Parts: sequence; C-alpha cells; structure tokens
Amino acid sequence: MKVTHAQVKKVLTGNYTFTQLGFSMMLTRLKSVYQKDQSQSNLQYCVDEINVFLDKFSMIMSNDYNLFMSL
Repeated sequence: MKVTHAQVKKVLTGNYTFTQLGFSMMLTRLKSVYQKDQSQSNLQYCVDEINVFLDKFSMIMSNDYNLFMSL
C-alpha cells in the first residue's frame, strides 16, 4: 500500500472523510502541518508518514486505502 504525492496533496488540501478515527486524526494534524509549509520536502514528510501508517495498519485500512486509490 503506497500513496503518491498527488494523492496526498489532494487529501491535504481537500475535504475527504475516512472511516478510521486514528487515520482521520493523523490527516487533520498533517493538514495543519502542510498548510503552514507547502514545500516539497514537507509534502514528502506527509507522504512518508501516511505510507508508514497504511503499512502498519493495512488489515483495517482497506476502505480508506481504496478511497485514496480513487483520487
């Protein structure tokens, strides 16, 4: 499960609803971080953090991952 820079940028700048509370909370925090600094290195940080979360919790993240893949 790997998400791309373009997908993460859409999620961080858009308004999407995810099923997993922990994932939604992480995205809320990352949106705030990205809003303050929209550099490429900060986007890479967000992509990496999201990918680590998805890898770690892949068993329960299938619905949210499918939403990411549809972006």
